[in-house]
Amino acid sequence: MQRALTLGLAAHSALALLAACDSQSASVDVLTVWSSEEQDSFRAVVAPFERQTQIKVQVVSTRDQDTLLTTLLRANTPPGVAILPNPGGMQQLAAQGKLLPLDSFLDMEMVKRDYSRTWIDLGSYKGALYALFYKAANKGIIWYNPRQLQALGLSVPHTWDELIAVSNAIAAQGRYPWAIGVESAASSGWPAADWIAELYLKEWGPEMYQRWVNHTIAWTDPTIKQTFRRFGSIVTGKHYIPNAPTSILLTNFQDASYAPFEQPPRAYFYYSGDFVLGFVTSRFPTIVPGEEINFFPFPEINPRYAGAVTGGADAVVALQDTAEVRALVQYLASAQAQEIWVRRGGFTSVNKSISLSAYPNPVARASAQMLSQAPFFCFGAGDLMPPVVQHAFWKGMLAFIQEPDQLDTILKSIEAVAQRSYPA
Repeated sequence: MQRALTLGLAAHSALALLAACDSQSASVDVLTVWSSEEQDSFRAVVAPFERQTQIKVQVVSTRDQDTLLTTLLRANTPPGVAILPNPGGMQQLAAQGKLLPLDSFLDMEMVKRDYSRTWIDLGSYKGALYALFYKAANKGIIWYNPRQLQALGLSVPHTWDELIAVSNAIAAQGRYPWAIGVESAASSGWPAADWIAELYLKEWGPEMYQRWVNHTIAWTDPTIKQTFRRFGSIVTGKHYIPNAPTSILLTNFQDASYAPFEQPPRAYFYYSGDFVLGFVTSRFPTIVPGEEINFFPFPEINPRYAGAVTGGADAVVALQDTAEVRALVQYLASAQAQEIWVRRGGFTSVNKSISLSAYPNPVARASAQMLSQAPFFCFGAGDLMPPVVQHAFWKGMLAFIQEPDQLDTILKSIEAVAQRSYPA
């Protein structure tokens, strides 16, 4: 193959290996959890790579990634690349020897220039880099329509008490303040787990948060009970969510995000990550970011932890050692490749070489800036736990939404799973 890779592929060594490949049949399977707008954007990212290398990128999307990936690994037919939604899964696969060390072929000087030590450490296991954190999410924000809130004569809340007061004021006018949907196929429950993580960090701080994640406190700890009850004040709030709890359990998380931006609005607030901007602008192409869709930081609970933010990031890992896989990972690591999705919207990059000016609107820029300047940042709690505990967490959230008075039983059930899953 005599093609030159542009867009900063940094793939000279991979090209040498690719010269021996049949360019007509070269391909890489990529396993993701992305669908709809996210999958469309990822296909736009890899399109230049496919044109320039003649390597076909086969995208396989599933909401039950853990099960499918386990099945493929047992059959010894892993995908070339997987994009994992949590570092806990990466650590487990690296410990099992299933992943290719990325520092064996990436330009680590470029990686160290473009990625902070925090992200490199999160992607490492026993000193080797196994994951490249690719698509970040700021989960410390609440979405709303500024025009609709102003029409009610209400202001953005800055504290938890103010948030409850504003929610009650909206409900008093016969309107519903909140949209929540937790349906996500085999991953149902994760949107509610994100609520718990953000609330816990805001009230108890990063040190206690880490103790929770590491299971050095039990799930039955009073701090965790208090956080669940705080979330319960939203899901059981009087006139807060129509047809709750059934509607919460049956509504897909993406569908729920549209409610504040419909005409007339079916709700006024929606909590989720900054990827919601991509969902909403795709659904309502004429919506004006900053005027008809915006966010405010998740309100303060404990002043000591003002500005604390939870978030997530999808991590690129390699499960096959082929020239095609190496070339694709090198491409995805580049700022130029990531900027394609940044400009499309619904994507926050942790690559420091991407300028804030690349973000397509002031809302996307503000979220990226907030994420980079947060005084406390913690990865989503469930994503740091062993996968079996994360799934128990998700199921526990579904049970709590349906029967909040069974909180003690629910937390004891999650605790039993955690005791079996963490090392002694």
